[in-house]
Amino acid sequence: MPHRLSVPAPSGPPLTGHLPFADAPGVPDPIEVTSRYLTRGGRPWFPVSGEFHYSRYPAGEWEEELLKMKAGGITVVASYVIWIHHEEIEGRVRFDGDRDLRRFVELCARHGLDFIPRIGPWVHAEVRNGGLPDWLSARDCVPRTDDPVYLEAVGAWFAAIAGELRGLDRAHGGPIVAVQIENELYDQPGHLLTLKRMAQEAGLSAPLWTSTAWGGVRLPPDELLPLYGGYTETFWTEADGGWPDTCRKHFFFTHQRDDEGIGSDLRPVHVRGSAPDALADRFPWATCELGGGMAVSYHRRPRVDAADIAALGLTKIGCGSVWQGYYMFHGGTNPPGELTSLQESHATGYPNDLPVLTYDFQAPLGEYGQYRATYDELRLQHLLLADFGHLIAPMESVLPEERPRGQDDRDTLRWAVRGDGGSGFLFVNNHQPHEPLPDHPGTSFTVEFPEGGPVTLPSTPVTVPSGATFCWPLRLDVGGVRVEWATAQPVCTVDDSGRTVLVLVAVEGIAPELALDASTVGSVRTPSGKVTYPDGRVLVSGLRPGTDALVEVETSGGDRVGLLVLDAVTARTAYRGVVWGAERLVLAEGGVVFDQGEVRVHSAPSAGQPSFAVFPSPDEQGMFKQCVLSGDDVSVGEASVTLVRAAGAAPEPVTGVLGRASAPADKYFDAVAAEYLVELPDGVPPGTLLRIHWTGDVGRAYVGDALVADQFFSGRVWDIGLDRVPVGSLRVRVLPGFEGADVYVPPEAGGGWGRACIERVELVTVRRWAVG
Repeated sequence: MPHRLSVPAPSGPPLTGHLPFADAPGVPDPIEVTSRYLTRGGRPWFPVSGEFHYSRYPAGEWEEELLKMKAGGITVVASYVIWIHHEEIEGRVRFDGDRDLRRFVELCARHGLDFIPRIGPWVHAEVRNGGLPDWLSARDCVPRTDDPVYLEAVGAWFAAIAGELRGLDRAHGGPIVAVQIENELYDQPGHLLTLKRMAQEAGLSAPLWTSTAWGGVRLPPDELLPLYGGYTETFWTEADGGWPDTCRKHFFFTHQRDDEGIGSDLRPVHVRGSAPDALADRFPWATCELGGGMAVSYHRRPRVDAADIAALGLTKIGCGSVWQGYYMFHGGTNPPGELTSLQESHATGYPNDLPVLTYDFQAPLGEYGQYRATYDELRLQHLLLADFGHLIAPMESVLPEERPRGQDDRDTLRWAVRGDGGSGFLFVNNHQPHEPLPDHPGTSFTVEFPEGGPVTLPSTPVTVPSGATFCWPLRLDVGGVRVEWATAQPVCTVDDSGRTVLVLVAVEGIAPELALDASTVGSVRTPSGKVTYPDGRVLVSGLRPGTDALVEVETSGGDRVGLLVLDAVTARTAYRGVVWGAERLVLAEGGVVFDQGEVRVHSAPSAGQPSFAVFPSPDEQGMFKQCVLSGDDVSVGEASVTLVRAAGAAPEPVTGVLGRASAPADKYFDAVAAEYLVELPDGVPPGTLLRIHWTGDVGRAYVGDALVADQFFSGRVWDIGLDRVPVGSLRVRVLPGFEGADVYVPPEAGGGWGRACIERVELVTVRRWAVG
């Protein structure tokens, strides 16, 4: 059916100078906040931030992982500074090894990444006591208030952080663009202001001071930039609660910023005070916790797929987000505590039992740096924002009059436009988890602009497939040619010897069309399909997307422009970075990082002979230069698994906080768990994962008596990074689940929860090749 929307005339310039945020004097690219978007160096700025907890990852691997994040389009790295990780024992503050905050921030700076310390002191992060050390919790004080005893300890902690970060602020050329105060504190505006003042007095400085803003938060007026979030699933709701409505709503285009569901296990869902959307008149829509995945708790083990996260991200841009912030973008592992384990648990009065060690979070980059499909999906969106975010950020989000009647409406197409007076971007989301959305046959769009008249697309109605999520350009100027519209999503631009090439990706199931403003076109040449000239436009249709689908345009001014339309599968392998002295498009099935002139290609598991392709070709031989990577063959060998002891009867469930099922006690792993011996071959190469295909309830892996990895079963494979387990064998113990326990395991798990079994193991090696 036809869909219509009218973009109103621009509402006038945003408010500026109304907030007490200020960058360091004399910086070349001052950061400022308007009421609708951020600016940097006077230009609209669309940051993309990703959470990576340095203290949950080996310091020796930080640099490569940061480069992976940068290659994935992250421009700002955020990290909690987790107090209990640094001062588990009172008075012994550690910033050594994996806790070396300063070195982590310096690595961000070295590679052009901004940094945001989220300093708490309470951070949650699914860590013990929300990050507060046990010794502080034992004091006679009320944490998270202006209790003088509490503030005395916090002052010393903030001073320690400030000491580590001295000279890394913007005034000294450092990467710190913001500081977050506390986390999920919804009803203590006075305390938030106290913490900000204490952090400033300790010596911390940044152009932006932020706070999480969900849950009906009350903030000190104009003192903290409110940051929002949204998750596709939850581990913190009830086992039998179904898919939460607070997650469902994120797959609709809406102008409601708040998500009252985040952290709802630790506060009332409905709170009094000003509605958080009342802040919309003074602050832009910025996020810090769009779920890049989701943790699993013992009682609830959600499964998150790449398509879910892709739909969440693109929908938020269509809703009006001007800052895409992901939690987590990179998974990790809890450090072993000196006194206790350091995970959130019922034992410390928190409502969820988390695994002792793993904090993988099903993130785009996993606990051991594994590349996930989510990484590829989000990278495409981030490439779009890198080139066109400065256009999108000032554009207001406009919703059609005909939109879903409620969260149970799966039949009305979900779409929106970000637009200004005469151009914009059209967003469609036809995906949500758990409850598939139907195909929408006969779909067309007409977008009325106050300048230049309406845009109608495609040339003939199409079927929007179930599961499709995309963004189409409306009147996008590229190198002197105006793309009136395209039924393909912009990815990025590259320069080909003075010719600007716009790279686009076709939507699976929809034939790509390109409509160009005829007044900007001199001539067009296309490798396939046909060119017609309807209504003052040049229409390219019938194009077969792929690496050879380059439409060559000579503009009316004599310039050359290319429009390269990739198929969706190929586009998911696309990176952009400097190769052989110039910025190029790189296609690689594995990962690619760009390190100050050197390119490193990470081979995809089971990819055969690894290769990559670059455009434009440096030797001008064809469009893409195909490069096959060679090197000595690495024999991984095989791991073997032997059942040492069969499982006994599953332990009966015990309930803890809020009546939720608690994780089985340690004694059951000694008494009733199935035990397997996994023997590894000699000479396992670096970058090798032990991948365990298993069923059961809880798995734990040991070297000797030391716990080195663990997992709650959710139907996914269990990876263990062998770089961190340099031994020839592991003992793996698996508990069976108690049938009938109040535990949510995804249906995709196939019902294997009650059976403790390792079905098979394999070794997966990701190799790295350096290209000069």
